[in-house]
Amino acid sequence: MALIDSINQLIRNNSDWVERQEATNPDFFKQLASGQQPKFLWIGCSDSRVPPDVVTQTLPGEIFVHRNIANLVVQTDMNLLSVLQYAVEVLKVEHVIVCGHYGCGGVKTAMGNHQYGLIDNWLRQIKDTQNYYWQQLDPLDEEERFRRLVELNVIEQVYNLGKTNIVQNAWAGERRPYLHGWVFDLGTGRIKQQTSMINDEETLKEVCKFEQKVIGH
Repeated sequence: MALIDSINQLIRNNSDWVERQEATNPDFFKQLASGQQPKFLWIGCSDSRVPPDVVTQTLPGEIFVHRNIANLVVQTDMNLLSVLQYAVEVLKVEHVIVCGHYGCGGVKTAMGNHQYGLIDNWLRQIKDTQNYYWQQLDPLDEEERFRRLVELNVIEQVYNLGKTNIVQNAWAGERRPYLHGWVFDLGTGRIKQQTSMINDEETLKEVCKFEQKVIGH
């Protein structure tokens, strides 16, 4: 019975939300149905504690969203690439944000050696990042290492994003979109910027570990 009550509560919440919207803005749903013109694409973690519209105080239609475990940009992920292409080439978004968060379960899992199954393959990239930056991470205590790996993972994903042919072609034609790397702090509610605004190969070098001569293992 509790399971039925919980899902019914969502339906009741929806009805309450509709009534509030119609009371404050009678044209809200007419405008919502007319189409979307978002300026932002958000590539974030699937974690339920980081809803993009809530943490940025944006309205429906303002942010195009793709989410996966640990906010990864994987060059063979057709889902992400399809979202990216549509956002950049059709919606003409001006900014693409990769947003991770402290306390990310995917990053935490990648830091350990326990096997969980299919997800181990997905998180392999984060393990590679940890291995590469181990000299930087090793002196830190466990919590500091966890937080730093969350940041490094975001930076790596921004670089991966900039190397997609979708973004490369957009930069060649229009010098957009701008790429951003953010980390959301669950403990404070604040967003911490990890990169500058990147919109060409020169600024992309700022997040390339090889260009910056970061020494790995």
